[in-house]
Amino acid sequence: MHSELRKISSVGSLTGGTKWYLSDDCLLAAKRVMYVVEYRRFYLHDLESIVVWPSRLWLWRVTIPALLLLILGASLWQWVNSTAGGIFIGMGLAWVGLELLLGPTARARIRTTGVSLDLRLVNRTRRARKVLAKIDSALRVTRSVNEQPDVPANVIQSSEPPAQTNSEVASATATRTETTQTNGS
Repeated sequence: MHSELRKISSVGSLTGGTKWYLSDDCLLAAKRVMYVVEYRRFYLHDLESIVVWPSRLWLWRVTIPALLLLILGASLWQWVNSTAGGIFIGMGLAWVGLELLLGPTARARIRTTGVSLDLRLVNRTRRARKVLAKIDSALRVTRSVNEQPDVPANVIQSSEPPAQTNSEVASATATRTETTQTNGS
């Protein structure tokens, strides 16, 4: 049976990125580094947990570029031109505003039976709720299907012994009594 893969997340980086796909029975990570693609498949029935938390380095991502742009803007304002300095100061303030609006960057750990991997599932923690909700609904469907019996109901009914009629019961008891009488004589 062929199940269709749906893209649920994409995490980019300078050298490539990871695209996450979800199907009826697995979670697939396609990690691209330059010209090489590495696939990792996590079967839904083997998943134990997926944990997403905010990265500690997020504050450095906000402060370092903003400080550099503000210092550059202030020095350009003083020594070169106030217009050029204003542009760089505006870029620094815009950087801080954008980072605060997008929220903290995210880290993630996927734990299956026997393996625990640190892979980025989403870029920002704000998006993690949506992606984890999609994975959770697929897990619930997979686990509810696994709990149901694989045998159809009509086969279960036909495997029971058929009910005997009164004439069959009478003939069976008559043959038993005849056999016991012959053994006892």
